[in-house]
Amino acid sequence: MMGPAHSLSGAAAWLGVGAAVAAAGHAMPWPVLVAGALICAGAALAPDLDHKAATISRAFGPFSRGLCEVIDKISYSVYKATRKPGDPRRTGGHRTLTHTWVWAVLIGGGASALAVAGGRWAVLGILFVHMVLAVEGLLWRAARVSSDVLVWLLGAAGAWILADVLHKPGNGSDWLFTAPGQEYLWLGLPIVLGALVHDIGDALTVSGCPILWPIPIGRKRWYPIGPPEVMRFRAGSWVELKVLMPVFMVLGGVGGLSALGFI
Repeated sequence: MMGPAHSLSGAAAWLGVGAAVAAAGHAMPWPVLVAGALICAGAALAPDLDHKAATISRAFGPFSRGLCEVIDKISYSVYKATRKPGDPRRTGGHRTLTHTWVWAVLIGGGASALAVAGGRWAVLGILFVHMVLAVEGLLWRAARVSSDVLVWLLGAAGAWILADVLHKPGNGSDWLFTAPGQEYLWLGLPIVLGALVHDIGDALTVSGCPILWPIPIGRKRWYPIGPPEVMRFRAGSWVELKVLMPVFMVLGGVGGLSALGFI
């Protein structure tokens, strides 16, 4: 899928989690719901770090473009080193390493460890990166005609406000993990969820997605998981733009209202 659809699906997924835990009697504090939805929307772009033409490649100027090239080469090297006889030969690393459950868990776990070890400044950095990505994904039309500096300023302002709100007692810094020293440990969860939602979205397209790597399936280790071919679509097609994106908006709205107790 394209960047905007990925971001919308990420935000909707976290709002759905908020609705689910509220129904189970453990409602999220509203700052966790809002911050998590925005982080998840940004994280849902991150697996495309292996593609230099993706939305994320433009998010941080030359730095993100250079990072995409590095990740592409690393992903391609891992693919070549681990492919089985049934896996096709490739010339690049797109939709390989960064589109697996292993990558999602490593990135989310790393973010949680960084947040716990680094405290508020690390949290601010994690929020800033994902706020910028959320702006690029959710407000993509405006972001593309704006300067990078304006997008960064908006991301920085959002990150600063959310970090300040979350830091206040009772606003969710210790949500889910309440032991001393575990504040902000939950920050990795929307990152893992965003990456997995991205992979599921890509699995719906004609190319499929090797989510289960390194688990071998038949003669392939990079098996492209997906529904039957008749149910797949091309990225950027009318199915994505006219059907899936409106569905994500509705589901996200319903999830958010339910999580906040309005329905």
